[in-house]
Amino acid sequence: MSATIMFDLDGTLVDSLADLAAATNRMLQDNAVAPLPQEQIQQFVGNGLPKLVERVILHCDLPMGRHTDLTQQTLAHYNAGASDKTVVYPGVIQALEQLRDMGCVLGVCTNKPEAPARHVLEAMNLAHHFDAVLGGDSLNTRKPDPAHLEASFAAVTPAGPHLFVGDSEVDAETAHRAQVPFLLFTEGYRKSPVAEIPHTASYGDASELPTLVTQVLQSLEEDA
Repeated sequence: MSATIMFDLDGTLVDSLADLAAATNRMLQDNAVAPLPQEQIQQFVGNGLPKLVERVILHCDLPMGRHTDLTQQTLAHYNAGASDKTVVYPGVIQALEQLRDMGCVLGVCTNKPEAPARHVLEAMNLAHHFDAVLGGDSLNTRKPDPAHLEASFAAVTPAGPHLFVGDSEVDAETAHRAQVPFLLFTEGYRKSPVAEIPHTASYGDASELPTLVTQVLQSLEEDA
C-alpha cells in the first residue's frame, strides 16, 4: 500500500536545533550582542531562517532595517556548520527504508533554504531516500502557503494518496490548507499541545511511521 509522502526536515527527520542556535549566536556575537539560550532560540524556529532572524531582532531590540544583512550573516554561519551537531531522530532511517520498500515516493518540503537542506540530507545519509527537495527559497513562497507543499508533490512521480509529515503548527496549517492528511511527529519543535494541533494521526517514534502510514491509507480507502 503506497503513497506519496512529503516530509518536513528540521524537527521531523533531524534535530538541527543545536546548529541553528550556534549560527544565531555567532551572528549575535559578531554584532556585540549576548548569546541566547538554545531553549529561547527554539521558540523562534519555524517559518524559515528569515523569520527566525526577525524574531531574534525583535527579542534583542536590534534595528529591523538590518534584517537582510543579519539573515545573511546567520546563513553564512549556518552553511559553515550546518551538520556539525545535527542528528537524525531515532528510527528515521529504518522508517524511510520501509516506506520505500512499500513503494512510497518520498520528498522533502522544508522552510530551510534548499542548499543547506540538501547538505544536511547528504551529511546525514538521508538524501538517497528522496526524489525531490524543495526549500524555503526554492519558490517565491514557503509554508504555510500550500503552494509550497503542492509544488513539492508536483516535483515527483506520484504513487497513491498524498500525505504530509511534520512536527509543527506551520506544518499542520500547510497540510490543512492543501487538504492533505497530516501525520504529526510529537517530539519535534512544536510550541502547542498535541491536542491543539490539527492532525490526522500522530507518532512519537519514527519506527511507528510505516504502520501509521498503512493505517491512514486503509482509512482513506474505507472513506472513499
